[in-house]
Amino acid sequence: QLQLVVSWGGLVQPARSLRLSCAASGRIFNIIAIHWYRQAPGKQRELVAEISSGGSTSYVDSVNGRFTISRDNAKNTVYLQMNSLKPEDTAVYYCAAVGTTLLDWGQGTQVTVSS
Repeated sequence: QLQLVVSWGGLVQPARSLRLSCAASGRIFNIIAIHWYRQAPGKQRELVAEISSGGSTSYVDSVNGRFTISRDNAKNTVYLQMNSLKPEDTAVYYCAAVGTTLLDWGQGTQVTVSS
């Protein structure tokens, strides 16, 4: 069984930084990519960033240049470094493990950007 554990988010001031982590354990060999999603109140869940097993990354336009997704294979952990945070980044953030299909979701973590 695959398990994804997401680190605590929290409250951060605009223009500050926050790093989220998504640690995978269990049946990880089927994972092709890790995706980070977010869902703001009243909005649909959106894909924010993704990283493949080969290290290829992609980002939604609204975070490109501010967010960085990376991985530590030794720790089976994927990170989402979020810099220059804006109030519109406020959302519940989730990671998801993807194989040939969606494998599992991590628990959501609230990120609130506010002064």
